[in-house]
Amino acid sequence: MKIVKNFFYKLKMNISRKIKKAKKEHLIQEYIKENQLFLVFIAVSVLDATLLRFLCMHSVENYLSWKALLADTFVATLIASFGYLLKPKNRFAYYMGFCIFLTAICIINSVYYTFYTSFASISMLSLTQYIGDVGDAVVENVLQPKDVIYLIAPITLFFVYAKSVKKNYSKKIELKSDRKRMAFRSLVVSALLFTIFITSLSSLDISRFLKQWNKEYIVMRFGIYIYQANDVFVSLQPRINSMFGYDKAKKGFNDYFAELPQTQETNEYTNIFEGKNVIVIHAESMMTNTIGLTFNGKEVVPNLNRLSKEGMFFSNFYSQVSVGTSSDSELTFNTSLMPTKSGTAFVSYSDKTYIGIPSLLKEKGYYTFSMHANNADFWNRRAMHKNLGYDRFYSKKDYEVTKENTIGLGLSDKEFFNQSIEKMKEINENHEKWYGLLIMLSNHTPFSEVEKYGEFPVDIKEMVTNEEGQEEEITYPYMEGTKLGNYFKSVHYADEALGEFIQGLDEAGLLENTVLVLYGDHDARLPRKEYNLLYNYDKETNDVLDKEDPNYKEYDSYQYELGRKVPFIIWTKDMNGTKLNFENNNVMGMYDVVPTLGNMLGFYNPYALGHDIYNIKENNIVVFPNGNWINNKLYYNSQKVAYLPLTEEEITEDEINANTEYTNHLLDVSNDMIVFDLLNKEKNTEKEES
Repeated sequence: MKIVKNFFYKLKMNISRKIKKAKKEHLIQEYIKENQLFLVFIAVSVLDATLLRFLCMHSVENYLSWKALLADTFVATLIASFGYLLKPKNRFAYYMGFCIFLTAICIINSVYYTFYTSFASISMLSLTQYIGDVGDAVVENVLQPKDVIYLIAPITLFFVYAKSVKKNYSKKIELKSDRKRMAFRSLVVSALLFTIFITSLSSLDISRFLKQWNKEYIVMRFGIYIYQANDVFVSLQPRINSMFGYDKAKKGFNDYFAELPQTQETNEYTNIFEGKNVIVIHAESMMTNTIGLTFNGKEVVPNLNRLSKEGMFFSNFYSQVSVGTSSDSELTFNTSLMPTKSGTAFVSYSDKTYIGIPSLLKEKGYYTFSMHANNADFWNRRAMHKNLGYDRFYSKKDYEVTKENTIGLGLSDKEFFNQSIEKMKEINENHEKWYGLLIMLSNHTPFSEVEKYGEFPVDIKEMVTNEEGQEEEITYPYMEGTKLGNYFKSVHYADEALGEFIQGLDEAGLLENTVLVLYGDHDARLPRKEYNLLYNYDKETNDVLDKEDPNYKEYDSYQYELGRKVPFIIWTKDMNGTKLNFENNNVMGMYDVVPTLGNMLGFYNPYALGHDIYNIKENNIVVFPNGNWINNKLYYNSQKVAYLPLTEEEITEDEINANTEYTNHLLDVSNDMIVFDLLNKEKNTEKEES
């Protein structure tokens, strides 16, 4: 120990002497002048990476994360070191090329984080084919001023280069031997930075880095550049593992399901809807927080309010989507599987085997169909709907779409439902039992076509007495002109369309012997500050209340996450007032739909990852693709490694650790089931025999 201390003491003294000598001889100033491109490239690259973290992840833990700063500095220094091996005339092109590349990484991740609250993955390149269809949404709802601030890096580098050329600062580093010497010294510095960084990592850091589930945590600890490099490897890994990792995946799959019941557990709701027709409504961007919400006494969603009061309303229901948004929601609703670790199941793994609700009901004699007045290949639905077991997919080509009857991305919901009823009449005449999915579209971001939504003010109107003693109405803007305010207008329109659809079904006799199931596919993906205005509006200033105000309602990142709940309702026209008409407030996720509905309709998927909510009840846990989880007692944020208590019940560290381990294991099993096609019995039999 004494020898080590002496070594570091001598090293410190030696460095100190050299620094003093350098100052005395003005060597530092000379070094800076002669290596401006090298130093500025490192500085602006680290600045961009730091800005990205600060602008995306608003947490004290992130602001104090020196590990990410060290990691980004190491990467920038490593890249910059090789610039010395080039001749001075080629050096600027090298630095500018990499500067643009690293800036692009920051801009892409900044835009991506705004929409998905996660960081970008190379596995999502296959989804660029859909950008044209949602271009307006990207421009209006995703692109923000902060996304262009990263251009400061290449701009700064260019001006420094122009100045250095004018003063010819780099003329001394022209000899090949000098260039090699500078490159070697710079590489030594980068190696030292890497050594310090790698020794600072904990076992938890390394474990999460290898799994790549928790992207926010990785960026917070490893920086954006190392995250992105690791993402390339992780994104390619499934393709490699699909050839070499089958045995391990199969064993994990077998072990997991060996511990679960092999038959359907029954309860008081078993087979209550067996033999009935089923209409499933995929309610685009519909959120639970709209239920019961009013503006000036007018309900935002009167029809959804009615359904929630007359049917089975699951008020603590969460979507479990990842980057595949609507397609992830469809996947989990139909199969009880989670989104894949990289890419999306609908696009990247559409050739795999799935056990979907449609295929299970087909075995019971149902005719199955899906309806969506959009391009059949958007999210690769043409292939996946067939794979899930739908007999027929009615897409855009099956509807009359004109410029006058479109809203947002396509056919308006009212027109979509009207035309769909006619098709459903024919289906009902030709088939004894049927199951249909109808995917709504109008309530899709960017919620900007307010003139088509109909009149629904989201302001505040009050009657006051003026100086003359007369009553007059005063209007405060409130949510008018905001993205969230436009969302409420859009939701109100979608709710009207839903009400007209149910009325049309009833008039056509299609609600007889029929169960209607409605679920919100995901939240509206709007910034937290919009909700802060909703809950903390100050009429006097037309702004957010001061935090010191006694009426201020805290709406932090935890409240924002919990506020992403979506509605899940099971309804029949004769359910109101019966034992089936109640609110279930136990926490529930999209992957619980298959076992819950299956028990009611009489089908069973032995490979469902969720639970029948009426069997598990208050003991349920909902797992999210980023490693977060929630149960009735607490919400756990794996990025912060912290939790928010939801009750006053005691919470133990063992319970948190057990649920976190369960979460990670379930995500791995689900991913392996899809990537390795573990539900393909013929393929698995061939592999085992070989």
